[in-house]
Amino acid sequence: MTEPMLWTDGNALGGPLRDVFMMDITAATGRCVTCGRTDPIAQARLFDHAPGMVARCSNCDQVLLRLVRAPGRAWLDLQGLAFLQVAMPEDV
Repeated sequence: MTEPMLWTDGNALGGPLRDVFMMDITAATGRCVTCGRTDPIAQARLFDHAPGMVARCSNCDQVLLRLVRAPGRAWLDLQGLAFLQVAMPEDV
């Protein structure tokens, strides 16, 4: 007897993540993994005078996220966030 499949591959995230990131992310709330402060992303300190953008915690100055864009692609690192909470429309 075989076990039922308990997982699916990452392709199943395509639709749900598309729904999440098609909104203004600055209103999303994130928690810094270093100090535990929870604030809207709009309150982070953004350093954008380089090839990419770095958002730092307004409390402890640790990196929350990094975003680098190039033609046809982007790299997003959320390693400094314990979570990112976004408000979702009721019909999603």
